[in-house]
Amino acid sequence: MTLLQDSTRTRRRRLGVGVAAAGLLAALLAAGPVSATPDPGDRPAAPKSVSKSAETEARTAIAAGEIPGQDEIVHSANIEHLTNVPKDVLPGLNTDLAFQGRYAFAGNYDGFRIYDISDPKAPRTVSQVLCPGSQNDVSVSGNLLFLSTDSSRSDDSCASTTQPATEKSSWEGMKVFDISDKRNPKYVAAVETACGSHTHTLVPEKRDVYIYVSSYSPNATFPDCQPPHDGISVIKVPRKAPQKAAVVNFPVLFPGEGADGGGNPGAPTNPGVSKTTGCHDITVLPSKDLAAGACMGDGILFSIKDPENPKVIDQVQDNVNFAFWHSATFNQKADKVVFTDELGGGSAATCNATIGPDRGADGIYDIVGKGEKRKLVFRSYFKIPRHQADTENCVAHNGSLIPVKGKDLMVQAWYQGGVSVWDFTDSAKPKEIGYFERGPATTDALVVGGSWSAYYYNGYIYSNDIRKGFDVLKVNDKRTDPAKRIRLDELNVQTQPDYFD
Repeated sequence: MTLLQDSTRTRRRRLGVGVAAAGLLAALLAAGPVSATPDPGDRPAAPKSVSKSAETEARTAIAAGEIPGQDEIVHSANIEHLTNVPKDVLPGLNTDLAFQGRYAFAGNYDGFRIYDISDPKAPRTVSQVLCPGSQNDVSVSGNLLFLSTDSSRSDDSCASTTQPATEKSSWEGMKVFDISDKRNPKYVAAVETACGSHTHTLVPEKRDVYIYVSSYSPNATFPDCQPPHDGISVIKVPRKAPQKAAVVNFPVLFPGEGADGGGNPGAPTNPGVSKTTGCHDITVLPSKDLAAGACMGDGILFSIKDPENPKVIDQVQDNVNFAFWHSATFNQKADKVVFTDELGGGSAATCNATIGPDRGADGIYDIVGKGEKRKLVFRSYFKIPRHQADTENCVAHNGSLIPVKGKDLMVQAWYQGGVSVWDFTDSAKPKEIGYFERGPATTDALVVGGSWSAYYYNGYIYSNDIRKGFDVLKVNDKRTDPAKRIRLDELNVQTQPDYFD
């Protein structure tokens, strides 16, 4: 049953506990029924039990109408849920999204799925590819599709199995597919990168595509992931010869002496803060030659005028409320950046009164000054105002701009906190203007679920729900309606377009 609710209502809940997420993967297959078996070495962790008091509290809150019932869909009056497409032959966790023309590309720990979204109310599956490599974050450019592999594999094939990172022969990095035939994607190249590829960001040019590869957590026992890992891998992919893709640079973003580099030292110096050993995610704004990096314990602003040699302009930390700098979004004028804090790694219940409004939230920064003297200046935090149960993983995650000239509007995923539409035009006073969510997946355990990515593309919001599948939403609001006129041929959210050029 669908309920319409006032988006300003605040629910009061307590803090829950978390559970680590894992991945799972398998072999390459095209569309249609398949019988491949996912690799058992990369399956997600089992649900984690919660206390009896937390279980009772969740059920009491549901009975009292304080939170939605188990799997019950609720949303604000200005959000319409058009459809849900359940998982099919890819049983892994759903991840990131990319778009091109009438197609949506959905990552999954088992591979990726291509949808025809010509009719947003009835997306059709065009093909499904099983290929090992969590998280399988996906991007597209022209006839090429790029897939991140951040789990240690026996080789670079789509028939690989899990293998310890302590073995030199193990492989992690980027895979490249030819998607000129959407019904039959072809695997054409692989590039190994230091510490794998947790996420990646495209800097597309006419003849080549550059890829900024974000990865982290080096270990002296990993031959291909040695400390200090204080930079990013830059891959160059010739469009006409993608099989020649190769790493062309490893720019150091956090220079420093010794094995720790120059980023945030983390605990014990900064308790509760992740030590910086690389970047988690990078967003580029090619029209402004700018990039913003969310790098574990640091947020950075850097220039990409020379895409092979990015240069850091400013570096900031928040050692009070940010635990893990996860992702970044520019506003269209490039005078603001929204950074997300993935407190608990995306697997904990952090959207509650105990954690409060400033942790596991978005941090909004103004960009002040000009050129290489620009600085990131903190203005405020934003967090969804609806408290979740202690059995729901919830924290700030992937989102995109909603292109309205003169306004700074975003749609954003919050795992089991659902999808939020919010306004940060006044960077000191952000506010939510719409939402969509499901009730807890369970009331007796904490399982990882909810919206991984929620992006606005050509008039609709598309959400890749980790467990439930592919959701399509429509926002009907005079504040967002002008965005319906903006049409894109391609969208990789981490490569932000100039919507109004």
